[in-house]
Amino acid sequence: MQTHVYLVRHGVTEWNEEKRYQGHQNVPLSELGRQQAELVAAHLANESFAAIYSSDLERAHETARLIAAKHQLSVTCHPEFRERHGGDWEGFTVDEVKRMYPDWEMVRLTGGVYGVEPTEAVRERFVRKCEELVRKHRGERILIVAHGMCITAALGVLTQGEIDFGKTRLSNTAITHLTHHEQGGWKLHSFNQTPHLEGE
Repeated sequence: MQTHVYLVRHGVTEWNEEKRYQGHQNVPLSELGRQQAELVAAHLANESFAAIYSSDLERAHETARLIAAKHQLSVTCHPEFRERHGGDWEGFTVDEVKRMYPDWEMVRLTGGVYGVEPTEAVRERFVRKCEELVRKHRGERILIVAHGMCITAALGVLTQGEIDFGKTRLSNTAITHLTHHEQGGWKLHSFNQTPHLEGE
């Protein structure tokens, strides 16, 4: 028996476009982000989902609500699917952080200082909740809307290193499809797919 899990990154925000660290800041989707969310919702409209889950941050929750509306489903939010807490970096652009913190690159990979949530803590909470939901939905299809960093960090575990967190960036509203087999564990079927944005 296999369970299908679709992971979707939220639509773009103004802070994304400014390359500004969002973390736990509740930044809403931009107008473009809502358009992207509508497009991914339409693309997934013919899929069948038993349940739709989301981070409780608005940019992910709004994206999830637009997808769920196509399936007459509600969205259940879990804080385990939040983006990494950015600590002192939240609100600053990447260029500003690079200037203020010479060890930026190392901290980006590992976290644990300046209030930045450790990468391992992000992985642990995200993977734990995914596996809990897989046990709940054995043999079904579920969709989770979350954030770029936490999805790629978790995929490093779920794919046994096939996805390298340090070298990977997810596009906004990109779809990643995995299955979980009761005997064989996790398998990656597709990663960072954005056919709904072609010609955008």
